[in-house]
This record gives sequence, structure tokens and C-alpha cells, in this order.
Amino acid sequence: MPTGPFQTVQDFDTNFLEAVVHRDPGMVLFAIIDKTKPPSAVDGEGELAGMMSYTGSSSVNLSTEIGFIIILPSYQRTHVNSNAVGLLLQYALEVPSQGGLGLRRVQWQCSSMNAPSIRAAERLGFEKEGIMKWHRVFHGGKERGKVHSGRELSRGGLGEQDYGRDTVVLSHCWDDWEQGGREKIQAIMDRQH
Repeated sequence: MPTGPFQTVQDFDTNFLEAVVHRDPGMVLFAIIDKTKPPSAVDGEGELAGMMSYTGSSSVNLSTEIGFIIILPSYQRTHVNSNAVGLLLQYALEVPSQGGLGLRRVQWQCSSMNAPSIRAAERLGFEKEGIMKWHRVFHGGKERGKVHSGRELSRGGLGEQDYGRDTVVLSHCWDDWEQGGREKIQAIMDRQH
């Protein structure tokens, strides 16, 4: 995630919700609620398990990206990520007559150094398309705990605290969905309950 980590709720509100989410008309942020947990005073539907979003959405190009994924520690390595991504894929790729948006492309991007994210995307039917070298600059990345490309920093404009990131691009497209992706996702989600 290009932003964060966040030290307080106010930091999260100011530097993520207000600065990123509210300013991007192509972004929709979803809370992930585990409904297998009992309702609480904080949430009447279950327990907060994380968040993820559609980002970079385009009605012209019929595309979106699943990103800004945060799964809270007690829910990592559980059914939560698979089911949440599965629901977002279903909603994005199903045709409107089936309750979906009818998009043609759902993208997933992550650091080339984030092997668990790449494996998760591939397990969910995303196909690797390539790597964008030096795609992002994380100013102050060292002090913010960001992961960089693992290569020597480029010249020009980057200081010792700044990191460059290579980004892996994966996609799940409508034809993948129609040619077995739908069934694969449903089988994963059915297994996770």
C-alpha cells in the first residue's frame, strides 16, 4: 500500500480516507466483516476483519483494480481474504443481469518483493502479465517500513530514506471468468466456510 503505516485513527482518517479515498472518484472502499463472529457493540453484523477496495475504476474501459488490502492479523491465513476477493471478483465480472457490474478486467498490483501477495492473486485465478520496473517511489520509505525493489537506488531525486518499487501486474479478465474462473472462485469460497 503506498500510504501508511498509520499511527492513530486520526492519522488513518486524514492521510488515507480524506487524502486518498474521498478524492478518488474511481475508488470504493469496502470493510470486511466476519459474520461468523457474534455481533458486538462496535459492529452489529460481526467483527471487522479488514478492508479492500476497487481502485482506478473506469466505466469507459470497463476495468478496476482490487487494492489497498489490509487483513487484520487475527484474520490472516484464514478464509477472509479469499472470500472478500472472491466477492469483489464476482461483483466486478458478472454481467448486470446476474447482479454484477459487467467489467472486462480486474487488476491486482503489488511489490515484486511481496511473494505472498503474488501467490494469493495467482491462487485466485489472476494471471501475471509483467513487471513495471521502478514503478513507484516511496518518499521516506525507509522510515515508514516500506519494501523496495532490492536493487541499488537510482540517481536523481532520491535520498537515502527514499525507496523505489518494482510492481507486478496481474489480471483476471472477463474471458478468464467465463472459461472457468467463476467456478474456481466459487469452489475456493465454498471450501473456506
